[in-house]
Amino acid sequence: MKNYSAVTFDKVDITDGFWAQKQKLVRDVSVRNVYNRFKETGRFDAFRMEWKEGDPNKPHIFWDSDIAKWIETVAFLCEKQREPELEAITDEVVDLIEKNRDPSGYFNIYFTVCEPEARFTRRPDHELYDAGHLMEAAVAYYKATGKDKFLRLMCDYADWIEKCFVIDKTAKFVTPGHEEIELALVKLYECTGERRYLELSKFFIDNRGKVKEETYDWAQSAYNQSHAPVREQRTAEGHSVRAVYLYSGMADIARECGDETLFEAADAIFDNIKDKRMYITGGIGSAAQGEQFTVDYDLPNKHAYAESCAALGLALFARRMLRLNADSKYADVIERVIYNGFLSSISLDGKSFFYENPLEVDMYLHNRNKKMGFGHFPPPHRFEVFGCSCCPPNITRFIASLGDMMYTYDDDTVFVHQYIHGDATFDRCGENVTITQRTGYPYDGVVGIGWHGAPTRLALRIPGWCESFTLTKNSLPVAYEMKNGYAVVDAADGDNFTLALAMEVRLTDAHPNVQNNACRVAVERGPLVFCAEGVDNPSSDPATARLHDIRLIEDAGFDVGFDNTLGVITLETDALRTCADEAVPNSPLYRRHTSIREPVRLRLIPYYAFANRGDTDMLVWFNI
Repeated sequence: MKNYSAVTFDKVDITDGFWAQKQKLVRDVSVRNVYNRFKETGRFDAFRMEWKEGDPNKPHIFWDSDIAKWIETVAFLCEKQREPELEAITDEVVDLIEKNRDPSGYFNIYFTVCEPEARFTRRPDHELYDAGHLMEAAVAYYKATGKDKFLRLMCDYADWIEKCFVIDKTAKFVTPGHEEIELALVKLYECTGERRYLELSKFFIDNRGKVKEETYDWAQSAYNQSHAPVREQRTAEGHSVRAVYLYSGMADIARECGDETLFEAADAIFDNIKDKRMYITGGIGSAAQGEQFTVDYDLPNKHAYAESCAALGLALFARRMLRLNADSKYADVIERVIYNGFLSSISLDGKSFFYENPLEVDMYLHNRNKKMGFGHFPPPHRFEVFGCSCCPPNITRFIASLGDMMYTYDDDTVFVHQYIHGDATFDRCGENVTITQRTGYPYDGVVGIGWHGAPTRLALRIPGWCESFTLTKNSLPVAYEMKNGYAVVDAADGDNFTLALAMEVRLTDAHPNVQNNACRVAVERGPLVFCAEGVDNPSSDPATARLHDIRLIEDAGFDVGFDNTLGVITLETDALRTCADEAVPNSPLYRRHTSIREPVRLRLIPYYAFANRGDTDMLVWFNI
């Protein structure tokens, strides 16, 4: 375990290309649309603490966190370009927090307005989760604007939490039911220099799983990762968002305190997720019941839960692990998440969101289920707001701060983890340095990288999917050393490198134990997973688009194109489908096997772009 420095997003300007467009969409559309929906549903007015029984829009136990994440999005946007209108809204919220908080420093909308006598008595009810998100937002807003009122209020709140949980032990539980405050307290410590906040985070980490604590009636202790002390855990268990927030906190404490045993536990859990419990899209948490991890290789497609917050939480966990160990396995997972299972969460117009991210949509079964109430099928379209609306502001804050994922460094080496068009300028060993990227990634595998600063070693990640690449320095071939998935080269001031990653379309098998994908393949190109939609691939069967009976031809090859309407890359290939005359409504339920198939032209789009043209079938894993 080492301790690498991170180049934070405020030092990175994403200036063009794929992610610049997404960040512009968040600034111009998403952050305001989320505000409008939260305003309509009473979330902002709830901070006035005026609700009374019989009024509409009763505050919920996690509304504080919804607004906190929205404020954090505003802060991240303001870090790059001030937004007076959004700042004014935020300042009003902060004023209301100051006005309506308890003299002790405590603040929670629900428990102040609805059940003031129940503060810190019910572990499952999100108080510390809300507090953590408020703390994160306060730190981000202070860094972006220099306004310190929100930060001071949250320091008071953290002081009160320490008094209740550590000093006086008046709280009726020991550790949070929903983790989040652990990583937030580390941010508060880093911002203020007050070590008590780091120690409070460590208190929650150290005590988790050591005593029997309250959870939901239907859940076991593993649901909120309390089944064992954290240093003894080796597999990802329970509610997937709670889990990855805990693991992020574990990685933070391991780094800040030099705790090797905590790192070893976090690393083993990461490998369990990556190797046995993660969808090909980077989604995690396969079960709708409890939004949970289940067992190794249990990765259903139609019923996949794969909550949006869980995917981005996995990326946050992986980013923290990169600060402890320069291994491309973490950056590979980040890449898989951000281009697939996370990015599918937001519509192409930036207005609506998925809570669940399935890998297969069958509208026939979905509509029957909706009518009959059989089983769980994720909604086939996005919504602008949810009753539990944690995902929309989480998605916007993540996109706005995406530069966090790109670089780490130590005295010897600068690591390039993600390929995104832009410039990063930061202080390294007392010297101001700049690294630039010029690329059409993720559609194009050519990346131009420039270094400006004292001589160093550059470590360029070679993605796990890449089977061949070339690397030049100042237009000439250059020697490099492969180390933990990175091509390491020497760089001097003014050097320019060109990394060309071969982006061939590939067919991907799942592990044999993933029963849902036996004898099936997924289609990938570069970091992107592709899918087929019924709207592009209609069948003659009026009941269904019948994507499930399409069979890929292994050596057919793919043509790469572009859809100007969707604004996404496309793939087309020759495939086979059960003949139409064998799938008519009067066909027998069972019949003698026939190998007769009709040729079809199959069209695929990136998984992240599905469900933007109305409800339609969708498929990621194909017969072959």
